[in-house]
Amino acid sequence: MERFANRRQQLTRSARGVPTPRPARSHLSRGRTIQYLENRILSALPSEDFSRLERHLASTPLVYKQSVSKASEPITQICFPDSGVCSVMAVMRTGAAAEVGTIGNEGVTGVALFFGDDSEPSESMIQVPGKGRMLPAGVFRDELERRGALHRLVGHYAHALMIQVMQSAACNALHPIEKRACKWLLMTHDRVFTNEFTLTHEFLSMMLGVTRPMVSGVAERLQRDGLIRYRRGHVTILNRERLEKSTCECYATVTRAFDAFLKRLEPH
Repeated sequence: MERFANRRQQLTRSARGVPTPRPARSHLSRGRTIQYLENRILSALPSEDFSRLERHLASTPLVYKQSVSKASEPITQICFPDSGVCSVMAVMRTGAAAEVGTIGNEGVTGVALFFGDDSEPSESMIQVPGKGRMLPAGVFRDELERRGALHRLVGHYAHALMIQVMQSAACNALHPIEKRACKWLLMTHDRVFTNEFTLTHEFLSMMLGVTRPMVSGVAERLQRDGLIRYRRGHVTILNRERLEKSTCECYATVTRAFDAFLKRLEPH
């Protein structure tokens, strides 16, 4: 854990208004994972494997509330986020939705293609703006069929994502909204490059599957206790350590799963 302390201290100083150096290509996140300034899976591919995909990759901005893929519709393209955060939403027939997974630049959307399916029952939507690279689903599927590095890395990623989804189901059923909100803030904080990010009451209520008045109450308490600052649709993390102490055990469980995945991406 010592190797992550310096980055957490830098971000604490940043929240207090003290400037910090601009990050290089890679840097430590404020949580327990290592973040890059580009997608981790693509960065981990051998040059020969990446060259087969490179000419098909299209860089694109990821816009707030943009739908990357629709529930139960054919997946035509997949997204490798380089920055920003994507939410995996379980959508009901009534249109009600709740978040079951979070994808940052450690991952990729459209994991159903890895398992041989053409669609997913969930919708992938951008929750924090950023940049990403889109790849046609057919190209992604062809590369997976080679059973090479991409197949191996996406398989490991799918396992970590599955743990996240299962833990989210238990968390939503067993834990109070305040602890779940802290978990959501921490997981989002782990996947962005700043202490401040976009967050509206509407979106957080959708993420947590609760009403906007309930979200307002939680945000007010967290702000009053000095953990966050919330203004005009933006949240600033003020006290990371207290957020970690205020969340439920699910955050640590999910983080361990992604730590294990990220270690597989490191050169041996």
